[in-house]
Amino acid sequence: MGVLSNVETIAVDLAIRERKSLKDQFGGKRWRKLKGVGYVRLVNDSVRLAEVHWYECHGIGRRKMKIKQFLD
Repeated sequence: MGVLSNVETIAVDLAIRERKSLKDQFGGKRWRKLKGVGYVRLVNDSVRLAEVHWYECHGIGRRKMKIKQFLD
């Protein structure tokens, strides 16, 4: 994963559907769901520009990153 740009918050704490599973699995208190754009390296070693979504919590960092769509 390269540097992410255009980072936006999609949802915070109670608005996140997976909030309970995130807290059970990783701990933390205030989870946020974010999205951004960046270059990702795929399994076949190609590099593509993609929109990526992930969850983040202070002190825990980024978790469950997912490619939503390719932009190139």
